[in-house]
Amino acid sequence: MRGPRTPSRPRSLAGQLFAMQVVIVAVVVAGGAVLAYVNARDRAEAAARNRVVSTAGAIADSPAVVRAAVSTDPTAALQPYAQRVVGDAGVDFVTIMDPHGIRWTHVDPSLIGKPFLGHIAPALEGRTFTETYTGTLGPSVRVVTPIRDGTRIVGLVSVGIEVDRISRQVRGQLSVLLAVASAALALGGLGTYVVNRRLRRHTHGMTAAGLSGMYDYHQATLHALREGLVLLDSARRVVLCNDAARELLGLRGEVVGRSCAELGLPPSLTGALLSAEPRVDEVHLTAERVVVVNTSPVRGAEHRGTVVTLRDHTDLQALTGELDSVRGFAEALRSQAHEASNRLHTVVSLIELGRTEEAVDFATSELRLAQALTDRVVTAVGEPVLAALLLGKAAEAHERGVELTVTEDSRIDDGVLPPELAARDLVTVLGNLLDNAVDAAIEGAGPGGARPAVTVTARALDGELLLRVTDSGPGVDPATISEVFRRGWTTKSQGRGLGLALVEQAARRGGGTVGLRRADGGGAEFTVRLPLRPAGQEAHA
Repeated sequence: MRGPRTPSRPRSLAGQLFAMQVVIVAVVVAGGAVLAYVNARDRAEAAARNRVVSTAGAIADSPAVVRAAVSTDPTAALQPYAQRVVGDAGVDFVTIMDPHGIRWTHVDPSLIGKPFLGHIAPALEGRTFTETYTGTLGPSVRVVTPIRDGTRIVGLVSVGIEVDRISRQVRGQLSVLLAVASAALALGGLGTYVVNRRLRRHTHGMTAAGLSGMYDYHQATLHALREGLVLLDSARRVVLCNDAARELLGLRGEVVGRSCAELGLPPSLTGALLSAEPRVDEVHLTAERVVVVNTSPVRGAEHRGTVVTLRDHTDLQALTGELDSVRGFAEALRSQAHEASNRLHTVVSLIELGRTEEAVDFATSELRLAQALTDRVVTAVGEPVLAALLLGKAAEAHERGVELTVTEDSRIDDGVLPPELAARDLVTVLGNLLDNAVDAAIEGAGPGGARPAVTVTARALDGELLLRVTDSGPGVDPATISEVFRRGWTTKSQGRGLGLALVEQAARRGGGTVGLRRADGGGAEFTVRLPLRPAGQEAHA
């Protein structure tokens, strides 16, 4: 009993190509051999026709033949002559006859005097013609030409070569032709085997269907990745760019084949992509995002290209900023709790000492100062996110010895800010500006000088949100104002300098602008303007 048939393993792509190429080489070689054989046969027949025509012409023009043709016994003179010509010219027969076709000569003397088998009418008209005809010697290629005595036709000459003789010559060439064809087939098969063995190694013996499926999975995987992937060749041209990379880099249109320098990316990011050295977890800013870039050169015998991976760091950076704000709030609350504890102990101690009036004055004065700041912020800024941020930053600034005030013309009612202005972006903008302003104010405060100060203006008016932060610090060198919002610029320690770049990015994302100038008091004044309505609505407001 037979067991179940084992399904045959699909032939690999290299195997299929090898079989196909062997068949193609065999067909080409066989076709070439057939064409060569036909050509050789045609050339042999043409050579035979030329030989019989030239031989017959020479015989017909011979004066001795003409004299013999008009003599009383032409056979006596012409038969020996015809036999010599057959031996010397390499033809099979020379038949000389009278104008009626009665033979004067023949290779078989017994047929002399008998009618010529073949056509003679064109020769009697004075023309030389050739034909393939089956006569007494079998099929032959023959020519018939007239013998003239002046203008009178006195005889005819037929010279022929047997077809078998021509075929024997062609068959003699055929063995050489077959040897050449076999050698060509063997050489072609060997070359095909070597090429397909290399192909098998590169394709890992996979079938065509397997390679097609792998390509489909490859494309689906690349476009399903949440991380951006860009492949560059050795000339830094884009070979592949998946959907996530196009979104992270803000690329539009066809990018494959374009150089990195032509993509319109920020200079720092372009430099990272063009660099021959690997980059690890570098943070770069695009028009709307913060991305982490990793590059890895692809090296074999030479530099083949670069693999670039991109991760979206925008949300993480914003969350980091919010976390820093929360930490600042927590630190401020801790400081306030500590100060409140000290004040409470002071009040209790004054009461224990019987200094009740001084205790009441001390407690109410501290409460008035704290409540005044809270009332000022809450009254001016009805937006809860911004109000909470200002209160937290004010407490933090107070803890660090900086006086943070909100100007009298500040006014943002609750519900004024549109949904397009994300609270996270507002925290990024105002939080980073306040942090930089507090640091700058502390840096510019000299020993024994005035208390460091930061002034904040937050106003929503005429369809625009204005955020202005002024510090009492040393200010910014006018020569470096254009570089302030570039990623990496900082007056602090190495590794910082991302905050102001994020401010500029968030403002641009909201359709606004960021300006910087030297304040009247000598410090820096940052101004952010954000539209409260989309551009299409402002014209109808």
